[in-house]
Amino acid sequence: MKKILHIDSSPRLERSHSRKLSRELRDRLLKKNPEYQLLYRDLNVNTPPHIDVPWIEAAFSRQEILNPGQKQAIEFSDLLINEFLSADIYVIGIPMYNFGMPSVFKAYIDNIIRINRTFSFDPNDPNEPYKPLVSDGKTMYVIIATGDDGFQKGEDLYPLNHLEPHLQTIFEFIGISDIKFIYCGNDEYGGEKLEKSILEAMGEIENLIRV
Repeated sequence: MKKILHIDSSPRLERSHSRKLSRELRDRLLKKNPEYQLLYRDLNVNTPPHIDVPWIEAAFSRQEILNPGQKQAIEFSDLLINEFLSADIYVIGIPMYNFGMPSVFKAYIDNIIRINRTFSFDPNDPNEPYKPLVSDGKTMYVIIATGDDGFQKGEDLYPLNHLEPHLQTIFEFIGISDIKFIYCGNDEYGGEKLEKSILEAMGEIENLIRV
């Protein structure tokens, strides 16, 4: 059975455009494929811890020799990685903060991008020392909500967009190459501009997931 992992990262609830649109995309996927299993994670409810020294020592040690304290240090990371690896489709709702990602999502990234779990490193391989460990064939949908407009590729503010390139780089690094980005902008303007952007994002979602 295929699994959808839906991740929300906005601190807003009903006022969140990324939550609303990611839920719409997820629901369309489930309506089209009712046999799919849903996994849901709200990063503001169970926020991943920031990386610290015990985490680093545990992550870079052989797992069979970890002491109880080290095992505890990466226990939540293991949970997130197992959940991530079990999914076939990812639906991510994420607001752009200061041209990048919210800290809760950065903490999530730092917990799942882990040596010998989602990538491997061989210093003796001069041609390809890093190798992805996430199986091929997975699909990721990313809903990005922005305060202004024009952050998509080819638009005026794209040079300031450090969120999409970062996500593209990090997920391709571990093996996910099929990544689709949907934008909703103009939150700072509100009114007709915001409503138009929401409707355009809804249209993109409908075109991607035809029920």
